[in-house]
Amino acid sequence: SPGAIMEHFTLNFTTTNLMFTSDLQTPNSRKFRSTEKIMKHYIDSLLQKSSIGPHFTGCNVTGFRSGRHRDDTKVDAVCSYRDNASLARFHREKLYQELSTMTNNVTKLGHYSLDRSSLYLDG
Repeated sequence: SPGAIMEHFTLNFTTTNLMFTSDLQTPNSRKFRSTEKIMKHYIDSLLQKSSIGPHFTGCNVTGFRSGRHRDDTKVDAVCSYRDNASLARFHREKLYQELSTMTNNVTKLGHYSLDRSSLYLDG
């Protein structure tokens, strides 16, 4: 829409049943690309169902990092949405609550288990 500005926010969480391996740090590896595709699907599906859904334009998984435990992998993503003065403002707290609810109190994302205290939104 005219006058719309592309805005971004970061989304981070930790899976507890995806073992971190060095090939998850390598963006061109097969493991990185396949895991990135799956995560992007789950994240995009959630955000399309959220309050920013009509304005949501997509997320890019920017990386995977080692978690505290052997089976933990931290997931980093940058998400985008269109914003302008006539649209509802981005409310980080509201979106956080929606995502918490949609992930069963931050415990499930598709077939991945989540660390309940790991969901983080910034934007």
